[in-house]
Amino acid sequence: MSDVADPLVHWRADGVSLVLDCGGPLLPRVLHWGADLGDRSGAELEALRVAAMPQVVSGGIDAVVPLSVLPEQSAGWLGTPGLTGHRDGAAFSTAFRVERVTSGDRRVAVVARDPAAGLSLLVEIEMTASGLVRQRATVTAGEGAGTYVVGGVLLTLPVPAEATEVLDFAGRHLRERIPQRQPFTVGTRLRESRRGRTGADASIVLAAGTAGSGFRSGEVWGVHVAWSGNHRAVAERTAGGVALLGGGELLLAGEVRLGAGEAYASPWLYGSYGHGLDDLSGRFHRYLRGRPGHPRSPRPVIVNTWEAVYFDHDLTRLLALADAAARVGAERFVLDDGWFRHRRDDRAGLGDWYVDETVWPRGLHPLAEHVRGLGLEFGLWVEPEMVSPDSDLARAHPEWIMATGGRLPPAARSQQVLDLGHAGAYAYLLERLDALLSAYPIGYLKWDHNRDLIEAGHSPGGQAGVHVQTLRLYALLDELRARHPAVEIESCASGGSRVDLGILERTDRVWTSDCNDALERQHIQRWTGTLLPPELIGAHVGPAVSHTTGRTHSLDFRAGTALFGHFGIEWDLTAAADEERERLAAWVALHKRLRGLLHSGTVVRSDHPDPALWVHGVVAADRSEAVYALVATATGVCSPPGRVRLPGLASDAVYRIAPLPPGDRLDGPTRAPLAWWRDGAELSGRALAVAGVQAPALFPERLVLVHARRSAPPAMPDRSPAVHPAH
Repeated sequence: MSDVADPLVHWRADGVSLVLDCGGPLLPRVLHWGADLGDRSGAELEALRVAAMPQVVSGGIDAVVPLSVLPEQSAGWLGTPGLTGHRDGAAFSTAFRVERVTSGDRRVAVVARDPAAGLSLLVEIEMTASGLVRQRATVTAGEGAGTYVVGGVLLTLPVPAEATEVLDFAGRHLRERIPQRQPFTVGTRLRESRRGRTGADASIVLAAGTAGSGFRSGEVWGVHVAWSGNHRAVAERTAGGVALLGGGELLLAGEVRLGAGEAYASPWLYGSYGHGLDDLSGRFHRYLRGRPGHPRSPRPVIVNTWEAVYFDHDLTRLLALADAAARVGAERFVLDDGWFRHRRDDRAGLGDWYVDETVWPRGLHPLAEHVRGLGLEFGLWVEPEMVSPDSDLARAHPEWIMATGGRLPPAARSQQVLDLGHAGAYAYLLERLDALLSAYPIGYLKWDHNRDLIEAGHSPGGQAGVHVQTLRLYALLDELRARHPAVEIESCASGGSRVDLGILERTDRVWTSDCNDALERQHIQRWTGTLLPPELIGAHVGPAVSHTTGRTHSLDFRAGTALFGHFGIEWDLTAAADEERERLAAWVALHKRLRGLLHSGTVVRSDHPDPALWVHGVVAADRSEAVYALVATATGVCSPPGRVRLPGLASDAVYRIAPLPPGDRLDGPTRAPLAWWRDGAELSGRALAVAGVQAPALFPERLVLVHARRSAPPAMPDRSPAVHPAH
């Protein structure tokens, strides 16, 4: 049964086509996902279906093996299965048959059933206005013998033979999102996170591309699993010539057990196609910016207290820091870890979410009122999902700690994990956080999560509990936002260990890394931008000497790096010299002037051949202006470095390019000035993208800014007939 007029569905959006075969009786198959095919007739789509059908060859089954969005072995598929599970060892393999297909505006819902397994399936497939494809599946147990244990749901999207390379990301604490590229050969490239959160090593986008594809070149296809717990992503190529990308939640043993009428819904799997990584990333950026809950107001400049005072909370010192923050132009002041009971270091107190009376005898009111009196918003750090064994909460409720087998998991940062699946623990956190948000004028929560989940057992039986933990986190955030809709929330997890579109449905930005070293941040922010637009990427100016690497960087390099994200400061400004504060204020003023562009424009990254010189920027949506950073990440082989291309501008428009203060200081091994630097130059967008401009010679770990603004067209001569006054 179907209300789809034609079983072959063709969607087009923003330069992308998706062609689906929903003709049944098998689950839908993707015939094409990639570049726009144009407006095609039904006959042409049928011809495409026939033309894509492979031959039956020796050594296989006696029929063509289809690749559905949820692959099944019953159809002959011998790669990674779409659904795994069983009923006490039986019903291990499904054979779903489509019963109904409904469609709307670039949306299809397919209902299928397997009577033998006693299961029904709902597959939802959508295409967004930005050309993203997303899909999810819901498995429901019918009346049958015994409980159905779900092992996993893996949704897939095919990629063509031309996708011969795989790009994914590794990472660790303080060095998140390290790109790694390799040939896309026969076999399975499997990326898993069993950390109970997205993970610093998560491949936030798993991509396949044509050989040598870059930011502005080649074709790339990528997937993202929108889930904040355990997950997996695969790139798989078979000996039969099929290549696919897929992903879903990684379920631990017994986490999802379905009784009659119970259902499991997978997270959304997003797919993005692009002519180069910038195009692929831009689809994610435009989708996120189009959400109703996406931050609309200008992103406030933040001062966070962590690297300024750590646990040394002293009201007089913090008031002075707030005064200094206001003087440099900050708009939000965030009190970090150390404000609650027993929290004089990181070995105690987590879970005791009451203001420490010994440090704050009048509560946080004196600080909050002073901050608000300066015209700044007041923010607060919390880590609700964690508990210190040395805390009143752990002593009162040891049964609320996630554990299994009668033993505690290994400690990390001297803390354990609070079981949100326990009704009492959940209710306690909701009450405490609600009370804090009600008692103080808190406009912002920095929500931290400082350890992986190990042996994350749910009490009282010790069953695996990561799935429930993730759902209850979402529920807690949703409820707090419903009660306090004006409060913004940052997702922080040992820095950037929870960066995904699941958490970003409920938060307003991510803390990209605990490392504020500007050189490391150039790398981390560059690749975080594969998924997220700049306004969601927390980027702070740290002190001159980074406490995580020991490197020393100039203020201009630190501030110029933070400029292209959600700008903040994490530095003891009271100890800074007057000239440093004055220089920082100039960078803050520049960010405020540019953030309308930076947080709405198109991110561009140039494929410059010298790895020691990076070029990135943001181009206004109407391409009227752009800001670029030229970044010397190391000592280049060549000096001077040659020309760099400035991409993304309107080809036929003329732009005036000039250095942009305060990012205009040339600091390099030169003996003569750069010819165009003083007076700027006027060039077409095509010339800037194809021929480029000579880059300045810079010492390593320096950067400069270039501003491009479209020139007004020359006035046309007045050729209209002369008009004479009447007599």
